[in-house]
Order: sequence, then structure tokens, then C-alpha cells
Amino acid sequence: MPNNDRHLNVHTLGPTGTNCEAAAHHYLKQHDYKQGSVVLYDTLENAVDGVMADPSDSVLLGCVVYPKLNEIVFRNLKSMSLHECFMMPTHRMVLAAREGSPLRTVLSHPAPVDLIENRGYDIRFVTSNAAAALGCSAGGADACITTGVAAEANGLEIVEDFGPVQMGFSIHVPHGTTL
Repeated sequence: MPNNDRHLNVHTLGPTGTNCEAAAHHYLKQHDYKQGSVVLYDTLENAVDGVMADPSDSVLLGCVVYPKLNEIVFRNLKSMSLHECFMMPTHRMVLAAREGSPLRTVLSHPAPVDLIENRGYDIRFVTSNAAAALGCSAGGADACITTGVAAEANGLEIVEDFGPVQMGFSIHVPHGTTL
């Protein structure tokens, strides 16, 4: 059982609206951390640096489909280890577009890109589903694969709704940290 009075920082992939952010809040609630916070980064690789800057009160939350999660695990074996994994559904995954845009260019994180494979789009990769929505709304592409939450927050029109996806999330703990 965690020390519920202790503060815990969960470092994960941002910006706001990612499935990792939702999973981090879920983790804090499920483990009854009353003083927990979620810290967002543009990549999980950068989140590792954040964890190691304050290892006594920090964990890394990853997504099992994150590209190169294996590298994060094995490159950091001397400083942190996989502590646990849990399952939860993601936000609804959607293809979203700026209003009235023809669908030619699509921003996507590498993980969900297969949702639109073989459709002939010019796909450009970004660091997260929420970053895809931000980039699309700023005119960086006609459409994006993102979460329903990020699409709505960025004023995008949902073209296709793939629904939530049952997903695995991992918790990585610096050596010497007790949860």
C-alpha cells in the first residue's frame, strides 16, 4: 500500500489530452495519492530525465505501444526498473480535421497510424496524439489521428471515431524509491 500522504509526481507524455495523461491521473486515483501530480513532456525520453532529476518522489508512466519503450527500459536499467503494468481504455481515438479541410495530409503519432493505413494520405509523424491535434489546428496538416478529448479541445471536426482502445500502461520507478 502506498504512503497516501506522500507526494508523487507521475512523469509522462504530453501535452494535455494524451492517453498517458489520463492514465497518470487514473494511477494516482487508484493508488489513493492525495498529493500527486502529473508532469507532461513532449516525449517519454524527456520524461525519464524529469524523473531522474527528482527520483525520490517520481515515477515514469509509459504506454506499452509507445515506439522505443524497449529502449527506455534497457537504456535505464542502472537507474530505474519496471515496477508494474495496468490496463485501461484510452480516450476515443479519432480521425479529426479542421472544418472544411480536404483530407490529404494527416499528423499522427507512430503508434496509432495503422488506424488509417492504405488510405493514400500523406502522413507526418509527431510526438503524441495531443501534439497531432495541436499541429492540425495550427494548420500543420489537414487532419490528424488524435484523442477525442484533444480534437474537441482544439476545435477539430471528428471525421471518424475508432472508439476507445484497451491499452496497457507501465510504471517505471527509480532504484531506491518505495511506492
